[in-house]
Amino acid sequence: MTVTALEIAAAVRSGRITAGEVIEQTLAALPQPSDDPLVAITRLLPERARAEAAAVDALVAAGKDPGPLAGVPYGVKDLFDVAGLPTTAGSTLYADAPPAAADAGAIGRLKAAGAVLVATLNMDEFAYGFATINARHGTTRNPHDPSRLAGGSSGGSAAVVAAGLLPFSLGSDTNGSVRVPASLTGIYGLKPSHGDLPLDGVFPFAESFDDTGPFTRTAADMALVWQVLSGRDATAGEAPLRIGRLGGRFRENADPDQLAAIDALAADAPLVELPDIARARSAAFVITAFEGGNLHRKALSVSAMAFDPATRDRLLAGALLPRALYEEAVRFRDSFRAEVYALMARFDVLLAPATPCAAPPIADPRIEVDGALSPARADLGIHTQPISFTGLPSLAVPLYRPGRLPLGLQLIGAPKGEPALLKLAARLEAAGVAGVTLPPGTTTGSQSGA
Repeated sequence: MTVTALEIAAAVRSGRITAGEVIEQTLAALPQPSDDPLVAITRLLPERARAEAAAVDALVAAGKDPGPLAGVPYGVKDLFDVAGLPTTAGSTLYADAPPAAADAGAIGRLKAAGAVLVATLNMDEFAYGFATINARHGTTRNPHDPSRLAGGSSGGSAAVVAAGLLPFSLGSDTNGSVRVPASLTGIYGLKPSHGDLPLDGVFPFAESFDDTGPFTRTAADMALVWQVLSGRDATAGEAPLRIGRLGGRFRENADPDQLAAIDALAADAPLVELPDIARARSAAFVITAFEGGNLHRKALSVSAMAFDPATRDRLLAGALLPRALYEEAVRFRDSFRAEVYALMARFDVLLAPATPCAAPPIADPRIEVDGALSPARADLGIHTQPISFTGLPSLAVPLYRPGRLPLGLQLIGAPKGEPALLKLAARLEAAGVAGVTLPPGTTTGSQSGA
């Protein structure tokens, strides 16, 4: 499916197509998890989807408004509670866990707006990684080149949207787990202001940084989904946006096309640097590792061998970190954040790369950082992790580059500054600078009847 959420909702609300018809077409297009060439889907939910679609159609038939996302199908990363299903967080450890008693808060808001949940989606185990290399389900593949990574940890959520199978999806972003796969698969991905979107019913990783974040194929769809999830207005007003360009580390590890695009977009914008950026990323690693390791400390002591080996070793290391080091990192975060917020008082948006490069090959998942090869699973978030450290909102937008592997920019806003990010994204899309490129073999067709 390559039509937008806005188009589908408009067609369902007007009666040009039923939500039931949309869902049947969607389910027919989605592969079974065992046959999924992208290794993106962990579970299909046909019974639930049909029931939710029927409820939307009943409202339309009764002359009532079913909501701004009426009949729009979507999927969620496999760490959101879905009523009646175990929340596995991508791990065999919780494959037989008791089923969730209720939906996660974000799913509840989407359902109230008329959206229809159809699938759960692949991820790095416990969201610990930037690659979606999962020991249980397999490695999610990039729709633009199946020999390459889709990124992570929300790789399945990104891949289904990039492939045109769903108009939007939900992931979670701790250190870049939405923005990294959005950049590598060529779609939009939002990390909101920390704590701004519902996190109840989402399996935690590191409380200091965890956020719910959506993926979409257009800037307008992102604004719509964000409004539904946040309950806030996406309108940014008419005042010109104050834009800056991030320098220092953000220009040392970047693709030349990203830097050229940033400079072309804001040639006269000041080049600014965040203070102590390398220290900030190190502190983010410490906080993430400590909180993640201690969250799983009991399970590690009882069932360590049930963990994905790559995840287990990192969690064990985090569980062994001294609390004093963690507390020092937290204190530094407070001072660093204060400095960055003072800087943001001068700007509405800062421009930076979202990832240091395009998607690396699955056969050799390494990237170049500071002139040396480094594991992609740890370092694809080199530009996103310091932003998560501040709690600021950040939107990954895809550069429009047909025929080449996707690359994204990062639009970073002031606290609660999502409307400015959405405004700039829409402007870049209208100008042809940003935009989704269809993967090879994808056809354009309308499921909305519009």
